[in-house]
Formats: sequence, C-alpha cells, structure tokens
Amino acid sequence: MLTHEKLLKPVVETKYLNVENTARYRSIIRLFYLKYERLKYWLYQEDVYEELKEDPYFAEYTMEQCQQDLAALVEWKNLLTLQDTRKVTTIEEFKSKKFRYQLSEYTVEIERMVIRLENLFIEGASLEPALLERIRMNIGKIPEIGQKDQEQIYSWWNDLNNDFVRLNQNYQDYMRELNSVKAEELMRTKEFLIFKDRLMDYLRTFVKSLQMNVTIIEDYLKNLKEEHMESILRQIMDYELSIPHIKTEVDEEKVKEKILGRWKSMKEWFLGEGGKESEALLVFDTTNEIIRKITRYATRISEQNNNGANRREEYYKIAQIFSKCPTIEEAHRFSAYVFGVEAPLHLKGNFMRDTDSIYSSVYEEEPYIVEVLPRIRTYREKAKRSGIVDRTEEKERMRQETIKRLEEERKLFDSYIVDNTLQFDKLPILEPQVRDIFLMWLSKALERKDFHGKTEDGREYYIENGKEKERCVVKCTDGYFTMPAYKIVFKE
Repeated sequence: MLTHEKLLKPVVETKYLNVENTARYRSIIRLFYLKYERLKYWLYQEDVYEELKEDPYFAEYTMEQCQQDLAALVEWKNLLTLQDTRKVTTIEEFKSKKFRYQLSEYTVEIERMVIRLENLFIEGASLEPALLERIRMNIGKIPEIGQKDQEQIYSWWNDLNNDFVRLNQNYQDYMRELNSVKAEELMRTKEFLIFKDRLMDYLRTFVKSLQMNVTIIEDYLKNLKEEHMESILRQIMDYELSIPHIKTEVDEEKVKEKILGRWKSMKEWFLGEGGKESEALLVFDTTNEIIRKITRYATRISEQNNNGANRREEYYKIAQIFSKCPTIEEAHRFSAYVFGVEAPLHLKGNFMRDTDSIYSSVYEEEPYIVEVLPRIRTYREKAKRSGIVDRTEEKERMRQETIKRLEEERKLFDSYIVDNTLQFDKLPILEPQVRDIFLMWLSKALERKDFHGKTEDGREYYIENGKEKERCVVKCTDGYFTMPAYKIVFKE
C-alpha cells in the first residue's frame, strides 16, 4: 500500500463525535442534516436556536452557547459560513456578521455513516437472489451495450456496480450475523426449532440461485472478448471525465484505475485468478457449511428432547421391576437386558478361559486382570530396588569354566601347528569353528603392513609369505574353499 497526503492528514471533521459537549454538537449537526435531506441547505443561528429549544433537553440552552457551538463546528470544518448582506442597512449591522450556515461535504458523509451505524441492528442484512439475477442480466447485456450511447453505458455500469457492492455487503453482514456468538447461543436452544425450517429454506433458495446464476455468468465472462470490454470501459472513463466538478479536479489516472479495478474484482469474484478458487465458490461452500451447522444443532436439540421425554417415569418403572426380582441372578439378567444391549462394551484380546463352553456366564468364570500402562512418552516403569547379592562363587565358577574352555581350544589349535607353523595347504579337514579362528588370525595380520598379529592368549605370529599368489584348497566339514597358500609362523 502506498501512502499519500490525504491518508496522513487527520480528519478533524469527526472531532464533534467525541468531545466534552458532544451532545450539543451532534444535535446541531443532526438538525442540519435533517434540513439537508429536505433540501434546505442554509440555516441562521436563530433557526438553530429555536429548533433546539423545542427539545426539553435544551431547556436551559442560551443564544451565547449556540453561537459558541456554531463557531466550534465552523472551526472543525463541519459547517461552512456565508455572510448575509441582503438586509444590511448600517455599518454596525455589517460588522455584526450575520452568518448563514451549511453542512460541509465531509460532514454529510460522516453523519450518513453515523445514522447507518445507529440503525445497523435494526436494518439487518439479507440474501437477495434478485441481486444475482440482476447482475446476470446486466452482464448478459455486454455484447449489445457497446452499441448504446455513453450515457446509457454509464447508467448500466452504475447499476451493475451498485448491485455487486450490495450483494457483497449483504452477504458478508448476513454470514457475520449467523456466525456470531449470539446466533450460536440461539442455535443451542429449543426456540431455534421454531424458525429453523424457514431459515433453511431461505438459505437453500439462495444457494440454488447462486449456483444457477454463477454458472451462466461464468460462461458469459469466459466467452467475452477482451477488446469489446476494453472499448466499453473506455467509454465509461470518457463519460466520467466529461462530468463537470466545481471544487475538485478529476484525475484521469485515478478514474482509470478505479474503473479497471472494479471490473477486475468482478471477474475474479466469479472466475478466480491464478488457480485460486473464486469468491463465488467460497460463498457457495460457506453457505452450505452454515446449512450443515444448522442441521447439526437442530438434530442435537431433537435428540436431547427425545432422550429427556418421560425419563423420570421410565426410571421409576425400571426401579419397580428391579425391586420385584426374586434373586440376584434374575436382577443380573434384567440389568443386561436394560443397560447392556443399548451400549455394550466389548474387550477384544487373547484371554485365557477355564472353559471353552459358549454357555458359560461371565459371573461363573474367574476374573482376568489386565494391567493398563499410561500411553505417554514420559512414562517409565519404577525400578525394583533390591539388596546387593554376593555372587563370588558364581563368578569363580564361570572363570574356571572359561579357563578350561580356552585351554581346550588352545590344545585343539596347537594340534594343527607343526614346528610353530600353520600351513593352510597341509591342514586336514577342519570344523567350522576352528576354520573361523584360523581365518580371523590371518585377517588380523594381513591388515597390517608388517603382517604381524597376536592371538587372544597373547601369542605373537606373522605371515611368512604375505604376498603369496600360490593357491590351495582348504577342506572343511561344511564344504571346500580355495585360498592363497599362506603360512602363519608363531614366535618362540
């Protein structure tokens, strides 16, 4: 948004609405406005004073106060003055400055706005299908309106814009009213059912009219030639620029921007722009959502009324039947019939039962306890605290078993080592675990540059022919495989 001089300047004409003696100022301005509506534009000070004195509120009002109030309103640019010299006969009368007062243009518009605000909740908003039909008919006249004279084109343009602005304002105000807190509270009451049907029919009629007219308007606009519409808009600009204005100078660029902007907004309202949904479609969806909301509230109210009907008598009757049950088993059966059928709770799981009989009652079986844990991330099970247990004997036993196992493995490995050398091409058939140990030793040494390594029990070794390319076949109980004929030599 670009700021300009008028936007930055304070509007002093609204000062009379909120000052110390605003009751007197507003009464004077309202008097001038009512006379303005009757085409009586000029008033004298005496006329204002006599009109105000007729109201009991101004019983103690004086001519001096009236003169001061009029002077203040003139200073705030709410009133324009003109000295009346028609009946002046002496210099003294001329010096007394007998003025006539008139409302300024700003004040007329401000007072109109104030009156509209005062009647905001009295007038109310509405959805008028007739507006949509008039807009459709006016847009349908575009192919032929270009042949008319500029005055007829300008009149057609004003009618189209006024209907479009009124449609938007009425719809927005009506939707705001239906979505207000007061409307929400009313929809929750039983009184809402009285006029629910009338409101639903009203909204559905508008939706049907909207859907039908918008479809036709979209076809009109899609098939409209841009050159033809540009010619019409150019004639509208020329006519508006030709209208004489006394006080203001018409800016051609602003007039062009205003007219083109209005036409662009109208097209976007029906067709959308840049892949976005059109405003007409949003209006359609919003109205349908209001209808659905009204239906939900009405259904809820009806259910509440039905559920609450004769509930006290029903409870009393059920209590009497319960009191007549001869045994607790009979009471259980009746309870299942009254309460269990309406809203049963089913627990599904792999429960352990004492019997597979389908005729066994839940009262005859043992209860099954299910531990339910909280389903939150911060939940942690409580640690079970216990004393320190002496496990020295277990540790010693495990240590001895490990030493014994390692000793047996060492004897087994040594049986394959001849003269401190392990030759892969001379090995007998190996068990898988023995083969894995030999290959692990070989892998450790080959990973180092000097081909040296160390076993788990601390014996050092090296590969004598680390770059050997001669190959051999190693036989194992689970299969044969081919590898280089390495030799692992263990140090003394």
